[in-house]
Amino acid sequence: MKAMTRLPVLALAALFLAAGPCLAQSAPDAFAVIDALRGSDRADRLLEAARREGGLTLYSSATVEDMGFFIAGFEKKYGLRVKLWRGSSEGILQRAISETRAGRADFDMIETGGSALEALHREEVLQPVDAPVFEELDPRALAPHRAWTATRIQIQPNGYNTNVVRPADLPKSWEDFLDPKWKGKLAIEVDDSSWWGPMMEIMGEEKGVGLFRDIVAKNGISVRKGHSLLASLSASGEAPMAFGIYQYRYAQMKAEGAPVDYVYLAPVMAHGVGAGLSRKAAHPYAAALFFDFLLTDGQKMLAERHATPSNVRVKPLPPGLNFVDFGKVLDGGDKWANLFRDVFVGKAR
Repeated sequence: MKAMTRLPVLALAALFLAAGPCLAQSAPDAFAVIDALRGSDRADRLLEAARREGGLTLYSSATVEDMGFFIAGFEKKYGLRVKLWRGSSEGILQRAISETRAGRADFDMIETGGSALEALHREEVLQPVDAPVFEELDPRALAPHRAWTATRIQIQPNGYNTNVVRPADLPKSWEDFLDPKWKGKLAIEVDDSSWWGPMMEIMGEEKGVGLFRDIVAKNGISVRKGHSLLASLSASGEAPMAFGIYQYRYAQMKAEGAPVDYVYLAPVMAHGVGAGLSRKAAHPYAAALFFDFLLTDGQKMLAERHATPSNVRVKPLPPGLNFVDFGKVLDGGDKWANLFRDVFVGKAR
């Protein structure tokens, strides 16, 4: 039955792709065609149509250096131009919603954190898609609604400066941070409730929140804005032990010779950073081709840059990860954000 229902769509795909620029397509029609392309010639068919579009516009919260690396690889392979607008996840969320509500979308694709992508799905900004490469991904990388997909997995252990923290002093559990030897050495990112809240649910709210209150009361905590800044402060020794860091950045710095490393403490939290396509994409074929690129060639590039790809054929995920459910994070409203501020920001020193 599945093959029978797909035949009309395949026929539609052949019609649109063969007709070229003479036959105008709406974005929904284009995405129906794109989803139907399942064979080994999918990339060639997408490229044929994408060349008529000329390129795509991407909104991304990745650093210009990181995203530029992937854009350069895509442009070299396919000869298509990617126009990049870089902003924070919050900035992208606000801009994309404003554009969509105004009846337009200046972007074809968004690459950012899972929390913003899930919010954009709820605002009906993103187009649910299907792709053959999904079979190669860790199932936890796929949002049930398929409006966005994790291209990489952000693992959040604790990072430390190896010149300040000796191997013998490394913690074995979160309770070890109650030891007075950690006084003045702890740090955390100011807006990290989406990592901390789900971890508290696993640990048990009363026990977990109480433990972190005690840690902060006994040994203090430095609160910093931005994971990139936190990583730099770890490397300099100003933040000897940082909670909930982005593992890939510490792995990159370690490979470059910086005195940093990281330690896993259960429960180890992880979340998806991914991509979604605009429902109103002006360049749907180019966007779909770049989306596929990030989940195939781009996965190898991620691994080379010490990030964790979602394609398990490229690199298996570490065992024991607990994935953040961004639907639950959004539904939880301000609860965890308020508790986080009360436990850490209000008591920072």
